[in-house]
Amino acid sequence: MAPYFVFPQNLKSLEEENEDNRLHVLNPTDVASLRLPELEEFVKEGKGLVLFVSREGVSFDLSDKEIFCIEEQEVFDHVYSLVKGFSSLTPSGKVNLVESLRSNLSVLLPNVDSLLRVFQGQDDDNDNGNETPPVLDRVSSYRNALKIYTFFLVSIVLSEESSASSNNKTKMTGPNRKKQSVHSWNWEPQRGRILNLIANSLEINLALLFGSTDPDENYLSFITKNAFGLFENATLIKDSETKDALCRIIGACATKYHYTAQSCASIMHLVHKYDYIVTHMADAVAGAEKKYADGTLASSLIREVGRTNPKAYVKDTAGAENVGRFLVELADRLPKLISTNIGVLVPHFGGESYKIRNALVAVLGKLVAKAFKDVEGDVSSKSVRLRTKQAMLEILLERCRDVSAYTRSRVLQVWAELCEEHSVSIGLWNEVAAVASGRLEDKSAIVRKAALNLLIMMLQHNPFGPQLRIASFQATLEQYKKKLNELEPDKSAESVLDGLQSDNETYDGGEVDDVNMEEPVKEQQESLTDSVPNLEEGIPQKDSSVPDIGNLEQTRALVASLEAGLIFSKCVSATMPTLVQLMASSSATDVENTILLLMRCKQFQIDGAEACLRKMLPLVFSQDKSIYEAVENAFITIYVRKNPVDTAKNLLDLAIDSNIGDLAALEFIVNALVSKGDISTSTISALWDFFCFNISGTTPEQSRGALSVLCMAAKASPGVLGSHLQDIIDIGFGRWAKVDPLLARTACIAIQRLSEEDKKKLLASNGSRVFGFLENLISGSWLPENTWYAAADKAIGVIYTIHPTPETLAADLVKKSLSSVFICSGGDDLQNDIESGSADILTTVQVAKISRYLFVTSHVAMNQLLYIETCVRKIQKQKVKRDRLGADGQNAHNNGTKQDDTPKDNINAELGVSASEDAILDTLSERAEKEIVAGGSKEKYLIGLCAPFLSKLCRNFSLMQKYPELQASGMLALCRFMIIDPEFCDANLQLLFTVVESAPSETVRSNCTIALGDLAVRFPNLLEPWTENMYARLRDPSVSVRKNAVLVLSHLILNDMMKVKGYINEMAIRLEDEQERISNLAKLFFHELSKKGSNPIYNLLPDILGKLSNQELKRETFCNIMQFLIGSIKKDKQMESLVEKLCNRFSGVTDTRQWEYISYCLSQLAFTEKGMKKLIDSFKTFEHVLSEDSVMDNFKSIIIKAKKFAKPELKLCIEEFEEKLTKFHMEKKEQEVTARNAQIHQQKIGGMEGCVVARNEAEVSEGSDVIEG
Repeated sequence: MAPYFVFPQNLKSLEEENEDNRLHVLNPTDVASLRLPELEEFVKEGKGLVLFVSREGVSFDLSDKEIFCIEEQEVFDHVYSLVKGFSSLTPSGKVNLVESLRSNLSVLLPNVDSLLRVFQGQDDDNDNGNETPPVLDRVSSYRNALKIYTFFLVSIVLSEESSASSNNKTKMTGPNRKKQSVHSWNWEPQRGRILNLIANSLEINLALLFGSTDPDENYLSFITKNAFGLFENATLIKDSETKDALCRIIGACATKYHYTAQSCASIMHLVHKYDYIVTHMADAVAGAEKKYADGTLASSLIREVGRTNPKAYVKDTAGAENVGRFLVELADRLPKLISTNIGVLVPHFGGESYKIRNALVAVLGKLVAKAFKDVEGDVSSKSVRLRTKQAMLEILLERCRDVSAYTRSRVLQVWAELCEEHSVSIGLWNEVAAVASGRLEDKSAIVRKAALNLLIMMLQHNPFGPQLRIASFQATLEQYKKKLNELEPDKSAESVLDGLQSDNETYDGGEVDDVNMEEPVKEQQESLTDSVPNLEEGIPQKDSSVPDIGNLEQTRALVASLEAGLIFSKCVSATMPTLVQLMASSSATDVENTILLLMRCKQFQIDGAEACLRKMLPLVFSQDKSIYEAVENAFITIYVRKNPVDTAKNLLDLAIDSNIGDLAALEFIVNALVSKGDISTSTISALWDFFCFNISGTTPEQSRGALSVLCMAAKASPGVLGSHLQDIIDIGFGRWAKVDPLLARTACIAIQRLSEEDKKKLLASNGSRVFGFLENLISGSWLPENTWYAAADKAIGVIYTIHPTPETLAADLVKKSLSSVFICSGGDDLQNDIESGSADILTTVQVAKISRYLFVTSHVAMNQLLYIETCVRKIQKQKVKRDRLGADGQNAHNNGTKQDDTPKDNINAELGVSASEDAILDTLSERAEKEIVAGGSKEKYLIGLCAPFLSKLCRNFSLMQKYPELQASGMLALCRFMIIDPEFCDANLQLLFTVVESAPSETVRSNCTIALGDLAVRFPNLLEPWTENMYARLRDPSVSVRKNAVLVLSHLILNDMMKVKGYINEMAIRLEDEQERISNLAKLFFHELSKKGSNPIYNLLPDILGKLSNQELKRETFCNIMQFLIGSIKKDKQMESLVEKLCNRFSGVTDTRQWEYISYCLSQLAFTEKGMKKLIDSFKTFEHVLSEDSVMDNFKSIIIKAKKFAKPELKLCIEEFEEKLTKFHMEKKEQEVTARNAQIHQQKIGGMEGCVVARNEAEVSEGSDVIEG
């Protein structure tokens, strides 16, 4: 019998002699040292396995003799030599060696089974008394052969993988690469076949060979060690055949041969170390459980994770993430098995590693979705499993309040997955909805995103039907409650919602069992699609009739379902105000997902969704491309339909119902969609049909809305309006304009939007008629007062847009307006009344008429200014064009035969005629602008005559207070005149600021605030001394004034038209304005300001801190303001510098409240290592303030944050600093106590001394009285 084979530590160890009788190498051959001819000779002479043509060597023996001839010493030595020098063999030699070993092992495996039958036969013969040759020696030989073949094949795999790894590390160049190609061979298929063969060898019955059910540990250790080692090669694992073989090997060793403990340790080591290994190990574990129906390995791994100290995962974050993923993969593959072992993992919910908590949450989600389907067994076991499921659901609800935003987000994602898989019962549905709606206000953007996605998923997969209007649910619920009361008349009407169970005892997958639900509920799945359809299309409506659905239990279940549906609908509807806020979020993901949710809400007809969706329109102006695209896609989905008439109706309804801001946004998006072709020509034709009343039932309001949308489309395609010029005039200024007064204004806008060619056509065909309509509109009294101003505004604009000489017609309009005012009173008398301040002025003049006169005059003046500027631009363009043509001609002339410049060109160049023309044009422009209000050198012109009258009128405060409408129009006209003329502006600035501060009408103050912004742009030097007064508007009691002040100052500062002076603290206070709209505008201002240059907020912060500290602000208000401002500073260098600046402020401050404020600001900084060292070095500047508990609390907050991310060296310094702070704090407190006690003692002594003195004086006084007596 040959010596037994023991797996060595490595291949070379076989050459070592052993004391025991082991098979080892006696005569190895150094194959690597042989030259190629010698190697071939060595093989050909039959001393190797390589050449099958040589029929006399070991190859012949292996094929001719029994398969365990490998244990013969000579064959063993030669095979060893070839395996050791495997890298030196030729490709054909490698193939033949591998095939020889592999084929022999393949033959050996089935022979093991036959050997088992022979062994059993021998046992039977021995029982019968027949002597047969013993097979024990053969068993030993088979065992030896199995081990040797396995060892050599695994050694070849290790050798080749080692060579491949080294070749990958050293990039081959030139001749080396060529040399490699000569010796290259296709190794990958061979590797897969070898490993699969070894896996097969483990799956046969090896009990006979090893004398027990398990092979010896030496054999299993060798195989598992190398199998796990191969898993560390990421490239190797990409080969599916190799990966599957290794998984089979690990599964067999760990499960079939009970090599579990060692395998668990190796698996956990790999999982901790390599992220790519996670799914492969999960496959191996699941494969073993499936093949051997034994979950020991999976259970052991779960227990191993459960036994691990949670603190270990805090330090090893990468390992924690891998372990977490591994648990999730196992739960996905083996849900029922993991559900029975989940208890050992639950304590990790209390650990600090959020990655492990994330994973456990995902595991629970997988188990809830998969582990409890098709629950089998008796009633008690079923009940236990359902209670387990309920406990898991409760944990998931509880984890929604986890301290980590990542975990809260993951929980919400899991709930969304459960909703998608219909694993949330109706009884639990509204709890989940309430959690999701609450998380919409989470401070973390990722949690808000997950909450929005969860609500989208809940709507998409809701079990209540395709439409969720509250009124519809209430009506249907009342009907079925009546039906229920009829079925149970003796019972008091009480909600049966409590009867809904949160597990699946009654409801499976969110559906009511055995209940013939209403038709909408039946059609639920058909209407709930993954993408948003054309919303209302195809959504069936609930039948108002009550069908006979059957018995009492079915009716009760249906009422419970309806009650749950009503609660769900109300819950989603209640989120609308929050969704509106989220659309104003600085996070693009908030905005995008909010829009998606609102689209889904509109699809299911949630109350309030339509109004909220309209508030998304202004977001088209967002600079974030993703937000704009989200709005555009939502707009197309909601409002643009296949039917052009429906699209036109949607668009005109939007135009009718939108405010000014929404109209601007609507115009922008319509313009974009027309350019892209998303709004088709058919839709344009349908809009014309609405405008021209060609569609039955069209109202004047709808006609106006259609024309308004057509005006918007004309910006992208000016020719849109040209085809219906006559209709615009006839309808826009005809009888329908008297029914809908705003129609005339819209017609004026349409005329302004005409193309230049269409404007010429209009003037040629209907010019006089149009101007007659416009003059009648401005001078007439047929429009209501509240509509006239808007219409007259556009009408005057049209005159200056299309009239060839607009100033002549405008002059007539001013004269007519003036004459209508003074028709009953002489102008001189009126002027005298104004100057004297008489209140009798308006006994002969109507307020409305004088307001209209002031409006027409000032608006004509503004349009005249714009007209002059337009004319100047036209002249400049013509001059540039002429100069360009002259330059082109000059170049052509220079390139021709003549090289001499003409004398005229030379003279013009010398005299600078071009520059002189520009100067003349500027002079004429300035003169024309000045003459509008100031008049000529000798006399004032038509508008200029109104200016002094207007100024005196606005200064008559008693008159203005009596007629606030007149003050509004008067101040508006005054501001327009001031914008036109600098001298008039300077003369009336004090009046304007007086009015903006003291006018009782908030409309007047608001308009004047806006005008101040325009004046600051046009005449910055005149407004510069009044900067403080402009900032004072931020303190106005009126919301509209404060809002306009924030907008005006933001525009001026962000566009560098006003310097950020020492009043910026007023803007900072608006961050905490009671009106959220103003607060958001202030936040937007500082957000944009932080982007300018090197962040001006950094330089402004100390000044803001000082000013706010001296103001009577609530502590919470101050903290919120400073927290926001400090949060906008991102650069480490600026943060470090602020540490020093803030510490230095402690020295010059004695107020304890300011100490607290400064320390709070320090606690809000993001400390770097350098910043922390600066704080420690500045200890002397703030040691005197450490007696205050609030200050000490802020410093403790700094230390806690710094410790989390500090390196070991810095952490030591921080701990020393903490001890120093605590020591000084206690000393200062003791000093304070001592001083206070001393003061109290001094007061007591002083009181006693006073008593003694008083007593002595009393005694002296008594003595003197006696003497006198």
